[in-house]
Amino acid sequence: MNSVSRQSSDNSVGQMFSRIAPVYDKLNHILSFGMDFFWRGRLAGMVDKKKQLQILDLAAGTGDLLIALLRKNPNIIEAVGLDISENMLAVCRKKITRYNLTERVNLICSDVNACGLSDNMFDVVTMGFGIRNTPDSFKTLTEIFRLLKEGGSVLILEFSIPSNWMLRFFYLLYLRFYVPFIGRIISGDKEAYGYLNSSIEKFYNREEFSSLMREAGFQNVITLPLTFGIVCIYKGSKTNM
Repeated sequence: MNSVSRQSSDNSVGQMFSRIAPVYDKLNHILSFGMDFFWRGRLAGMVDKKKQLQILDLAAGTGDLLIALLRKNPNIIEAVGLDISENMLAVCRKKITRYNLTERVNLICSDVNACGLSDNMFDVVTMGFGIRNTPDSFKTLTEIFRLLKEGGSVLILEFSIPSNWMLRFFYLLYLRFYVPFIGRIISGDKEAYGYLNSSIEKFYNREEFSSLMREAGFQNVITLPLTFGIVCIYKGSKTNM
């Protein structure tokens, strides 16, 4: 498949990610000390393996989560990767080709909340480190709910702030000083990696975001904190079962 539909957008966050697309993967691995591979692998391992699936990966970016999902779950027969930045998807497309996954993937360049996809299309919707970048997290959750089939699941991987005060203190130092410094040196973009730490600090805590998911209609909401709580996987379903 690997076709691309384009929608224009003046979204400043999309423009920012377009600027850093060439170094995005490298910086992810450096800034996470390689833990980003583990985090995506854990989410990919939570997908139902008992039936054939159609999945949607929102804020797909350069495709690391999408590729992890496809490689770990051969029962995914069709995957759609959606992102607002064509530059990010250009990197994604090359990686999908390299891993021989082209026939299972369709890429769409679009805003998450204006994708034009039909109701009840997907068994699973995933989103890795993207929902905090959307203008309205609740609206995004309701859009995910609309796109899921009855009985479908959402899996969201996102940064969070550790609850332990000592871990939180050192993590905030890391976010406020180390991340912008290293990001600026490697990417040359001061804004992008200053934005990263502020977006993490302003995002909902785990309890707040779980409540927001329930408000959007999701049932059986669970949270799985990883790496001392600096990231969390959120899972919810469209039914009560």
